Amino acid sequence: MDDFQKIKGGDILEVVPEKLVYEGAALAKINGFPVFIDGACPQDKLKIKIVKVNKNFASAVIEEIIEPSFYRVKPFCPMHNVCGGCGWQYIDYDFQLEQKRNIVAETVKKITGEDVEVRPVIPSPETKAFRSKVQYPVAQTKVSKRLLAGYYKKGTHELVNIKFCPIQPKIIDKITDFIRQNAQELGIAGYSEKLHKGDLKHLVYRYSRSENNLIVIFVVNDTKLRDKFKKLSKKLIEEFAHIKGCLINYNPYKTNLIMSSDTRKIIGDNYITEKIDDKIFKISANSFFQVNIGSAKNIFNIVKEIIKNNYPHSVILDAYSGVSSFGIWLSDTAKEIVSVEEALSATKDAADNVKLNNVENLTALNGDAKKIFEQLISEGKKFDVTVLDPPRKGCEKESLDFAIKLSEKAIVYVSCNPSTLARDLKYLHENGFKTKYIQPVDMFCHSYHIESIAWLERVSA
Repeated sequence: MDDFQKIKGGDILEVVPEKLVYEGAALAKINGFPVFIDGACPQDKLKIKIVKVNKNFASAVIEEIIEPSFYRVKPFCPMHNVCGGCGWQYIDYDFQLEQKRNIVAETVKKITGEDVEVRPVIPSPETKAFRSKVQYPVAQTKVSKRLLAGYYKKGTHELVNIKFCPIQPKIIDKITDFIRQNAQELGIAGYSEKLHKGDLKHLVYRYSRSENNLIVIFVVNDTKLRDKFKKLSKKLIEEFAHIKGCLINYNPYKTNLIMSSDTRKIIGDNYITEKIDDKIFKISANSFFQVNIGSAKNIFNIVKEIIKNNYPHSVILDAYSGVSSFGIWLSDTAKEIVSVEEALSATKDAADNVKLNNVENLTALNGDAKKIFEQLISEGKKFDVTVLDPPRKGCEKESLDFAIKLSEKAIVYVSCNPSTLARDLKYLHENGFKTKYIQPVDMFCHSYHIESIAWLERVSA
């Protein structure tokens, strides 16, 4: 409390941050009191200005970099300082990985109270042009009505018009620019969040790295297909050989969800196919698939290695399975696989993927995970291993209870959020499982996001 009283808004102080934290800021301590600084790098010598003081911490901005850290580098994107897309480009990549490992280890230790082995982060095979799903909010200028598409400035809803983004394929920059120019001519208006008016809310791209093609999805503030989007789609298909289909997603709701579940085809195909080694994955507009294909392959292989080396020819439950990517990848090492997915489009893709890969030991079930788990328990079904790959919010307690009952030997938990992973590991530790180790993988380079694979083994009946 003394430190809280000493530090006040507007104070100018000199600090040296000690580490990066989840959500992206750097942490410095003043007489033991935590101060979070955006855009700082550990070992920078900084002059900072305190902008907000809470009971347990303060926030600050950099006034001057007195002496830059050894790990501070020049960002490779000219928009880095204004775009909120990836915030760590000013930090050396290998050092980013060290910091991400520390974030996972400290979060798990803090929440579980246990020292769990966290291995060094496996780097992304590519650190530029790796992103295969892109979602651009769309707006327009007030006077000229020129269309804007890009990312929001960090911590705001102020749209930064992105002409070139080095973490995605170059073809997406070209297509976006073509849409900006032609949409205005066709009378397509950008969306205004404040007024809830305008046609085009988002541009979404799904890109296939193996096929070098993509689908374009127009997310619209409407309930029917207007002629102007048919015309724009025709122009796009004629202009770009890379585009295999244009789709429309109807989302007339005031919501944070980028896409509704209602996606229709305008022209061409309504999916992409991605080939990873000898496995083929059909991915529709609404289906989940990892955005960094090189890192996705690393994750698939880590999960496969754990199961193949320790539980060969096992019966596997693939929960929150998406297009059954884990199920397909594990099919040649497993005796039997049951995959469970709530999204209907993903389950349909999973059924197609089973056929595409000639897999005969995988059953894809569609429906609410909890209800299906309950049904499997009532049928007396047991699995050697359960693969959990939940969304950012982690697993609901009820789902974990079902996984505990269904899993006889092990749970492999794939997470994109260290906090919810740690919370769920704590619960699993309290209910008969122990984490052998956690293997982080870098999926979103130059950002604070981090994927982790936790291998848990049953230690009691």
